[in-house]
Amino acid sequence: MDLKLEVVVLPVSDVDRAKAFYEQAGFRLDVDHVADDSYRVVHLTPPGSPCSILFGTGVTTAAPGSMRGLHLVVSDIEAARAELVDRGIEMSEIFHDAGGVFHRGTQEGRVSGPDPQRASYGSFAAFSDPDGNEWVLQEITTRLPGR
Repeated sequence: MDLKLEVVVLPVSDVDRAKAFYEQAGFRLDVDHVADDSYRVVHLTPPGSPCSILFGTGVTTAAPGSMRGLHLVVSDIEAARAELVDRGIEMSEIFHDAGGVFHRGTQEGRVSGPDPQRASYGSFAAFSDPDGNEWVLQEITTRLPGR
């Protein structure tokens, strides 16, 4: 049986501000449905992704900005970062982990610049939405077996 991740629910404090941010970042608006003052669903999809994000009014009790470590996979970290910066998204510099493995989700172990060998899965850049939900771009050029 296949289990495919379809939607990630993001907690936001201002639905219109979040919608504008993600559209500015290039996400495609799929749905903006308002049932009434207590229920609104906004659904967007990152370019090329089979998984979408969803936020709105009355869709989650999580604290706005509490999502961490959301990853967007890119084939060229430098080009992807440059495109988001050109779209007005504030980005970290490109970095890699001092241990050469997955980054730690904190500033600890971050080394400026892409992975020296440009190893797949080894280079990152980060940004946050207006509420503080944290995203990471991860460069993957060759997938691990079975992926």
